[in-house]
Amino acid sequence: MKNFRMKIQYEGTRYHGWQVQGNTNQTIQGKLQQVLSSLNDAEVEVHGSGRTDAGVHALGQVANVKLKDSVTSAQILEHCATYLPRDIAVTEVTEVPERFHARLNAKQKTYCYRLWTSPIPNVFERRVLTDYTESSLDVERMRQAAAALCGTHDFRSFCGLRRFKKSTVRTVSDIQIQQIGSELRLTFTGNGFLNLMVRILTGTLVEVGAGLRDPNSMPDVLAALDRSAAGPAMPPNGLCLMEVNY
Repeated sequence: MKNFRMKIQYEGTRYHGWQVQGNTNQTIQGKLQQVLSSLNDAEVEVHGSGRTDAGVHALGQVANVKLKDSVTSAQILEHCATYLPRDIAVTEVTEVPERFHARLNAKQKTYCYRLWTSPIPNVFERRVLTDYTESSLDVERMRQAAAALCGTHDFRSFCGLRRFKKSTVRTVSDIQIQQIGSELRLTFTGNGFLNLMVRILTGTLVEVGAGLRDPNSMPDVLAALDRSAAGPAMPPNGLCLMEVNY
């Protein structure tokens, strides 16, 4: 068997997330496994770098799959381009050592959350943006708060699973906040992210920008180790997995 690393893009609007589920066939992993199993003439399992939630997108998801020895990288690219739905694309395929695992070997991930702040809709990108027109956002206040969230912390307050039993310590190495016309773009880089963590971080920073929360309160939010101390989880459609580093 050969082990292949794949880079994958998808627009997650109509999918129930990455992971295969018993009650639906509308998952990214499920679609990939169906198409690659037909190429392999046997069922396969695709391992992603992580699970994106329902409605979340990816520009640089990474996965690996083991296929029979006769299959080539070029065949995988051609087969996926032919048979995958048009909102999922495999953009790169590389043969890798047998022990490579997309999730276990991942060192760093980058996510981007995009907010559209104009009352005039963005017609062509509306599925990958979250509308936010409730109030103006003070970007400098948001950056001040974001700086306090960078580093190695226990992010339990920003975890969507209240009874998460494993360690909730993560390292967020960088948070960038850019105003690009009517779009506010928040980019998060770290060694790993908890369930809903990026969406909750974004919701908390939005509250800071809207004047609903003190930018100096982030250490207290972290120290609380309580989900209720942080802001709301923003909707999934504005979130995209940009890159996974190994």
